[in-house]
Amino acid sequence: LSKVLDLPPENLIKSISAVPVSKKRHVADFQLSIASVTEDSSSDCFAQNLNLQAQKLAERLKCDAVVSEISAGPGTVNFTINRELLAKTVLQQVLKEGSEYGVKSELFSTVPRQKAVVEFSSPNIAKKFHIGHLRSTIVGNFIANLKVALGHEVIRINYLGDWGMQFGLLGVGFQRFGNKDKLKSSPLQHLFEVYVQINKAAEDENTKKLAKDFFRKLEEHDELTLSLWKQFRDFSIEEYIRIYKRLGVHFDEYSGESFYQEKSREVLKMLEDKGLLQKTIKGTGIVDLSEKKDLSSFSTVMRSDGTSLYITRQVAHLDLAAAIDRMNKHSWDTMIYVTDKSQSNHFQHLFQILKLMGYDWAERCQHVSFGLVQGMKTRRGEVIFLEDVLNEVRSRMLQNMASTKTSKEIEDPMETAEKVGLAALIIQDFRGLLSSDYQFSWDRALQSRGDTGVFLQYTHARLHSLEQVHGNEQLTDVNVACLQEPDAISVLQHLLRYDEVLYRSSQDLQPKHIVSYLLTLSHLAAVAHKTLPVKGSAPELAQARLCLFQAARSVLANGMKLLGITPVTQM
Repeated sequence: LSKVLDLPPENLIKSISAVPVSKKRHVADFQLSIASVTEDSSSDCFAQNLNLQAQKLAERLKCDAVVSEISAGPGTVNFTINRELLAKTVLQQVLKEGSEYGVKSELFSTVPRQKAVVEFSSPNIAKKFHIGHLRSTIVGNFIANLKVALGHEVIRINYLGDWGMQFGLLGVGFQRFGNKDKLKSSPLQHLFEVYVQINKAAEDENTKKLAKDFFRKLEEHDELTLSLWKQFRDFSIEEYIRIYKRLGVHFDEYSGESFYQEKSREVLKMLEDKGLLQKTIKGTGIVDLSEKKDLSSFSTVMRSDGTSLYITRQVAHLDLAAAIDRMNKHSWDTMIYVTDKSQSNHFQHLFQILKLMGYDWAERCQHVSFGLVQGMKTRRGEVIFLEDVLNEVRSRMLQNMASTKTSKEIEDPMETAEKVGLAALIIQDFRGLLSSDYQFSWDRALQSRGDTGVFLQYTHARLHSLEQVHGNEQLTDVNVACLQEPDAISVLQHLLRYDEVLYRSSQDLQPKHIVSYLLTLSHLAAVAHKTLPVKGSAPELAQARLCLFQAARSVLANGMKLLGITPVTQM
């Protein structure tokens, strides 16, 4: 193409793509989009013109040892690759590159390696770990995994709600209802219960006063008060680490609002010095964000009493301090906040204020937002702790596994059930656009047929046992040229597209591209598994088919791991 079109080959990389597999008909392997290589897009009969150009170009190209067929389509030129070469090249590449397959693609050759900070999960100590935190956790983990796979350096930060007036209340509550042993053994549950109890008494003037005193002492770094607060924080983090481990999630840094009390005062002073901070009649500190400076758009950065008393992340000065501090500490190239979409305004304001303060890097901050999940309930009722969800998904999955006759004796049914159940949760969550709300359903998520995480795990386990049964010795010198059946070709064609799917997800940070790719891969592999038996076939054919299934399993496992799913080998 480069010769005929007189363009450097690297200019054509993004214009040529693998053709998606179609159930209905046989398709070519690659297509060139004419629109992406022509200058002229002004003409009225643009589509007709493109088709004409496609035909003309197709006529000028000759088949050779690599390309066996060339045809013009609507605005495209389609190429069918020599079948033996297709099988050889794809399988060799997949099996040789292993977990690097797709990631090493030339699509990424122009993408610079970067340092990214991803802030996600971020629950509030002593409060519910609600489904929004769960979404933030799995979405943030996916984004971090994808960036790491593509060779970027990633710092995973959990920004805890670990400060504020509620800790005054919690401190008083703990002095009244607390129990040191319970705090050690189940800190999240105990602190939540204490907080609920003291909240009932919070209207009482005396309690209010005590809470204020406790928090004032915290702010003044009184030793006793601070050491109690530190226990709340440390025991909670220990417990979080244990639960995150069940989710397959880890953090490089447990940060929190408590870190930025002093630094946020410096930020307010900077805002004042730059003439950006205005006081309202009530004494609230605001920053004018409007074009015409008429306060048609503004952000509140400080409450009138000068404290950071806040329920959600409405008060920006802590986040401003955190952003500036992270830049100084990590000098990142991009920083991503993963929270629900109700906080979109907050982050737009945050980035705007940083820009007004003269920080140009604010443009490299990004808010990845997601919609709300309705109807996530456990048998015991509303979800309060992350652990409730994990236990629920495990017990439901165990029940399903026990009721199917096919599940052989599994070495560790509890762990398998947990991994399969998590896959179900993650796939149900990642199937659509992140920004859309959805109705959660246990039954739908845990179906074994259809487009679910259970189906992906089942496919992976089946392909794995196929390898176990038919010799898992390294397949060397296998002649894969005999893979000519349409069902084999479909799998090969689909494997060709993996890098494009990774590229799409890396551009918009949406996991759904990878999810639908893996579901299709599993369907294609299931069909091939039926029609292309390994057992009872001639040794050479059996080996070739084994190679094909091994490649499919390898890519399936890679994709699942990116999404935060641990592939199981039996179920």
